[in-house]
Amino acid sequence: MPDRHTALRAFWHSPLGQSLLTAEAQLLGEALEDVFGWEFLQVGAWGEGRELLAGCRTRRKIVVAPAEAGGGADIIARPSALPIGRDSVDAVLLPHTLEFASDPYAIVREVDRVLSGEGQLVVLGFQPFSLWGLRARSSGAGFPPGMRRVLSAGRVREWLVLLGYEVVAARAYLHCTPWGSRAVETATSEPSPLLHRSWFNPLPAGAWLMKARKRIRTLTPVRLRLREKQAAVLGQLVKPTTRQQP
Repeated sequence: MPDRHTALRAFWHSPLGQSLLTAEAQLLGEALEDVFGWEFLQVGAWGEGRELLAGCRTRRKIVVAPAEAGGGADIIARPSALPIGRDSVDAVLLPHTLEFASDPYAIVREVDRVLSGEGQLVVLGFQPFSLWGLRARSSGAGFPPGMRRVLSAGRVREWLVLLGYEVVAARAYLHCTPWGSRAVETATSEPSPLLHRSWFNPLPAGAWLMKARKRIRTLTPVRLRLREKQAAVLGQLVKPTTRQQP
C-alpha cells in the first residue's frame, strides 16, 4: 500500500488535483496583490512545485517544508520549528498546512514569531461542513491523502485574534464535488465553480481563504506618580516626637 506522500503526489497529477492547484494559484494571485516587501514565506509544500507563488510580488520567495513533503522546498524544516529569525518575514502563506499537522496551533505560534509587525498571513483550509469536509472525515487516509483534520475558518480566526491579528479578508471557494468524473467536469468548466458560485450551482463552498495582518503590540505609557509626603500619623494619633519639650 503506498504511503501518504506517494498518494498525495498521485492526487496532484490527477485532473482534479491539477484543477485545484490552478484555481488556488489564481485565488492567491488576487489575494497577494497588495503584499509587498523583501521576504515571502510559504510554510508547507502544496503541489509538486511553486505553483502558488506565481502571483507573489515580494523580492524573495521561500518554501519551507519537511524533507518527506517534497514540493521543491528551499529550506528543509518542520513547520513548527522554523530556522528563521524573529520578526524577519513580510508575509507568510499556510496552504492547508494546518490540516496536515499534528499540532496546528504550534505552527500558528511559530509563524507569529517570524512574521514582522504589520506583516500579512494568508491561510487556506477546507470547510468541515461541506462535501470536501465530508469526504475528508469519511476517508481513513484523509482527502486529499494524508490530511489529519478539517479546521473551520472560525477556529483559525479565533487563534489569530487571540494573537492580536486583524482579519482583513475572507473568501469561500471550491464549489464542486470531490467525487468521480463529475468533479473533474465541473472543475474544468468556465467559469470555474472552484472559485465562483453561480445561480445554477447550489453546492456549498468546500474551502476558505483567510487573510490577516499582524498588529504591532505597543506598550501604553504609565505616568509615574510622585510620592506624596506622608503625614506623620499612626492611625488617628499624631506620631510622637523624640524632642524634649522645654
